[in-house]
Amino acid sequence: MINLAIVTLYFLIFVSMHDALFRLHSRWFRLSRGAFDLVLYSCLAFYKIATLLLFVVPYLVMKFGF
Repeated sequence: MINLAIVTLYFLIFVSMHDALFRLHSRWFRLSRGAFDLVLYSCLAFYKIATLLLFVVPYLVMKFGF
């Protein structure tokens, strides 16, 4: 469950501080807003899929014995 809290926190920070994060990262990398959003959403999607495959699915298998 802690992983889902991390995903929620990541999303809330991304939504509430989008412009500040973009300004910070655009100093280091040449990114358009679209590319910046794509990178952040891709990282979020990867983390969610990894959490599902590595924690939730094994838990369900152990609990219900599929």
